[in-house]
Amino acid sequence: MDMRKSSPWFALIVLAMISTVGFIDRIVVNVLVEPIKTEFGLSDSQVSLMGVAFTVLNIGLALVVARQAERVRRLSLISFGTLAWSVATALCGWAGSWIQLLVARMGVGVGEAIGLPSLQSVISDYFPANKRGMAISVLMLAPAMGALIGFMGGGWIAQEFGWRETFLVAAVPGIVLAVVAWLWVAEPRRGAHDAVAADDETVPPVSAVLKRLFALPSARQFVIASAFAAMLGFGVNYFFTSLMIRKFDLGLGEAGMYAGLIASAPAALSVIMQGMLGDRLGEKNPAAYGLIPAVCLLIGGPLYVVAIMQDDLVPLLVLVSVATFLNFGYLGITYAALQNLMHPRMRATCSAVLNVVYGVASALGPILVGLLSDSFAESRGEVGGLAIAMAITGALYFWAGVHYLLAARRYGADLASTRSAPVQVTSGQP
Repeated sequence: MDMRKSSPWFALIVLAMISTVGFIDRIVVNVLVEPIKTEFGLSDSQVSLMGVAFTVLNIGLALVVARQAERVRRLSLISFGTLAWSVATALCGWAGSWIQLLVARMGVGVGEAIGLPSLQSVISDYFPANKRGMAISVLMLAPAMGALIGFMGGGWIAQEFGWRETFLVAAVPGIVLAVVAWLWVAEPRRGAHDAVAADDETVPPVSAVLKRLFALPSARQFVIASAFAAMLGFGVNYFFTSLMIRKFDLGLGEAGMYAGLIASAPAALSVIMQGMLGDRLGEKNPAAYGLIPAVCLLIGGPLYVVAIMQDDLVPLLVLVSVATFLNFGYLGITYAALQNLMHPRMRATCSAVLNVVYGVASALGPILVGLLSDSFAESRGEVGGLAIAMAITGALYFWAGVHYLLAARRYGADLASTRSAPVQVTSGQP
């Protein structure tokens, strides 16, 4: 008997939970930087390589899996991938050496490459275009909620039981959700809410997806802007707990609590608000999809510099919270804008290409901060060096805001062109 439900909101809740667990398993290492660094005797630059290990296989495999996702049942890939990365997360807790830990992190990246590229494609087929900004913004709550649980829960477990136990506990929810998705979430009809039919087996080639992403002026600017913002966000968040410990002599649990609250509540509110504003204003003026994140980043970048250089804990936390609200809301509205430019059978591949771009960005962010921190530490000390490195990184959000302005200028015309002249699909092409 088929127990699967075709409710859009049920699917959205389950897939948002899976996405959240994926982000927890990715980001929980951030709160464990100090104990891992101590156990294995690492520098800031070396410990940042955990982000690279995650990305190494993730970026290539995600594209291969996404091409299959345009043809096969996407919920099967989501379920298997979720199970795979959860098992790999548990293996991180059993690592006996630094190299084994890096290999296990590569396994987490492989699992997420299988399980995550199809999420936006499925949600886009459950919700019409005028509600996708909101729906995908709910899906994009994963980084905020994952940060809250990963930092606070991970920090408390690491402080009370150890960093290895943190990985083991983090692995459990994904195993449960993999079973839920397999048994109870129905596969939606492709293109159910789009003018372009996609119920047959024809799949646009990768070149057509890349053309829309990088030849359309607005899409290209959306990708550049969001990738740059993602790189900066991963960089400053990776070391935020470490800064709290070094600068204010906080315990791991307290530092993780502050990091989790700051990276979750303001970001979650911002993601939802920007997605809803994009849907409300974008129906009449599509440029809103670029203007909203542009304004936020142009203000949030300079504010982060002021915030991170504060010498008192409370002002620093308050100002970083405001900066986080401004700097992290771009996620949902960007994905929605790009998915609206895609043919229904391009969406999984589009998500995978973006995951490749963001995967590289997420690896480069911690390396950037780590290298800057080690460099400035020679003259400013370990605490001052890290604070300056994070301030420089935060200032670059302004640059991302400029690219969103450029995207806003052309988005309306590009959206009209893709709707009036849908891509020609060819059967059997890779």
